[in-house]
Amino acid sequence: MDAFSAKRSGQTGMDIVPENTAVLIVDMLRDFCDPAGAMPLGGADQLYPIQNAIVSAARSAGAMVGWVVDAHRPGLRRDREFLKRTPHCIEGTAGVEVMPQLDRQPEDFTFLKRRFSAFFATDLDLTLKDNLIDTVIVFGVVTNICVRSTVHDAFFNGYRVIVPHDACAATGPREQASSLYDIATHFGTVTDAAAVQAAFRDGALITSLPEFETN
Repeated sequence: MDAFSAKRSGQTGMDIVPENTAVLIVDMLRDFCDPAGAMPLGGADQLYPIQNAIVSAARSAGAMVGWVVDAHRPGLRRDREFLKRTPHCIEGTAGVEVMPQLDRQPEDFTFLKRRFSAFFATDLDLTLKDNLIDTVIVFGVVTNICVRSTVHDAFFNGYRVIVPHDACAATGPREQASSLYDIATHFGTVTDAAAVQAAFRDGALITSLPEFETN
């Protein structure tokens, strides 16, 4: 750990209270996960069984499940994201569809966004507060852009944040490691899917894995 990040509060262990917890699955959409999509991320398909296991455990425990969907309106004179990125996830196209391999249910929540963070200019924060949520478990694609932006804003809005590293994928190994390190040392707790499932199932405490607190 670098000298700056080593200045820690000493807090260890986080419990999960299911009725106060939301699982947020970020941008697991055709344009990002399907090889034929506008901006496919290689290896995203490997996340499906891991993510489904977390979602199943959350539902069984009574936690909230929310799907974050990047959805850009057609016909805008200027979409800020498209100044940097190729057009993607246009409303009304197949690109905004959640991958069918994932266990999305009608009773789940859906949050549409047009920026990297799921909190920016959406009703996510309001909906979480109306559901008495104080803890969010965030994962999806990509770790170093939309997942990380959502984690930052969750922290800024006062939520406890948990990120299961094996349910996320970044644009590369360097970006995955760097983002998870920063999250673990400054914004939340980085763990794995098995620990999240155990917390929902058995009430086990969650702690950040030491390998993500080592620079």
